Amino acid sequence: MAYQNVTATLSEADLQEIKAALQTIQKKLPFLITLSNEERRKLVKMGDKSLAFVNNSLTAAQSNRDILPPSFDLEEFVRDYQLANSLTEVLLRLRQLTEQVDDTLLAVGSEAMSSSLTVYDYVKTAAKKTPGLKTLAEQLGERFKAIKNKPVKANCVS
Repeated sequence: MAYQNVTATLSEADLQEIKAALQTIQKKLPFLITLSNEERRKLVKMGDKSLAFVNNSLTAAQSNRDILPPSFDLEEFVRDYQLANSLTEVLLRLRQLTEQVDDTLLAVGSEAMSSSLTVYDYVKTAAKKTPGLKTLAEQLGERFKAIKNKPVKANCVS
């Protein structure tokens, strides 16, 4: 659906239900971990292309148990593979949802900012003739002070 204008509301009750649903998801995934950057760097990665390799390795292990040492935990390998498949599916759905929430937030934030700029322009104009609006115009203008005070970088042409 092409973006036109976001006209929606999110009731407090719906927001609470969404938060509860997210909590339910977290409760259903109590084994989730947080890795440090160093831990992430050290791990062997399994991407989309590796999934077939892992699947084939699992099939080979299940079909040829006698070549594996007794210390090799085949059941753990099966659980890891199945969990990786399930989490891949969950992650895909979460990424799609995150992308939609992010895009909607970007759009509705832009709409709100555009409306705010329009209001600011009206307040600045009206402040010239309407008593009491000068302070409000200055307050709204605070948003732009940092931008005005930023030094402009000169474009160097070599």
